[in-house]
Amino acid sequence: MFKKYKNKPTLEPFNNNNDHNHVNAAHHGPVSPATPVTKSLLQFHCQLAHGSPTAFVSGFSNVKELYQKIAECFEFPPSDILFCTLNTHKTDMKKLLGGQIGLEDFIFAHRKGRAKEVELQKTEDALGLTITDNGAGYAFIKRIKEGSVIHNIPHIQVGDHIEKLDGFNMVGKRHFEVAKFLKEIPKGSTFTIRLVEPLKTGFSSIAPKSSVRSNKKGIGNGKGTLRFKAGGKAEIQEQDDIMDAGIDKINSILESFLGINDSELATQIWECAIDKTNSMDFADAIDNSDLEAFGFSDDLIIELWGAVTDARDGRLT
Repeated sequence: MFKKYKNKPTLEPFNNNNDHNHVNAAHHGPVSPATPVTKSLLQFHCQLAHGSPTAFVSGFSNVKELYQKIAECFEFPPSDILFCTLNTHKTDMKKLLGGQIGLEDFIFAHRKGRAKEVELQKTEDALGLTITDNGAGYAFIKRIKEGSVIHNIPHIQVGDHIEKLDGFNMVGKRHFEVAKFLKEIPKGSTFTIRLVEPLKTGFSSIAPKSSVRSNKKGIGNGKGTLRFKAGGKAEIQEQDDIMDAGIDKINSILESFLGINDSELATQIWECAIDKTNSMDFADAIDNSDLEAFGFSDDLIIELWGAVTDARDGRLT
């Protein structure tokens, strides 16, 4: 959808006093359609989370293409990127790049660090992990439940990529496949998990300053957002607090029912509910999409529809 760079993007020397920050602004009107802009105007500031000069990335319409652009800028393979966070260099899963990027957001790419293997016994049915993936073949740990089996193992941390389970390669598998594999390990058995942690060396002051505004011009009115859509498309929309609250709620339901977290999947579910007035039509829309492969239960469909109606009625904002 976006024009590609003909030449390699340039890097700026790093400056601790950079003035690019995330501007929060509420949009209370109707959602604007995709903004017809010149896509070459869309440039995002990017740094490596462990420290680097600032790069400008553009010309992408999905996460894989974004990783490719970042890798080109910093001259390493795209497979080195575990995930990206927005407006923080920390491994903060609340700031994880998912299905959208604000036009003022600053991207931090987290590269592969050291690998580690841990042998553990599955003493409970649930290990206490919430798993997400980066949209490019790596599933990783987004949350560890306090008091769970995993919580008591300091070598396993949030942000760790699950590379292998009992010698079986998990690279290229979606989060729900990894979660299913873990769930099917018999209680009482011992297994080995091979993890790759994000590169941790770096410096403490590379996050954008929150007290100053970016001098980068936004596109459109209000808080613009680049949303990744199903099928590899991307659209620029104004911020929609109702939709964002609904997607967050859908994500929390997916975590409760399936042990996975995926903003893009949650967005796709939300889009199935557009123009639907009852749970039956919503269920039909899911069954007639590629979400049908998940085999959502009736109970899960009802919970998801409840999140949609709660968001529409303003009970989540």
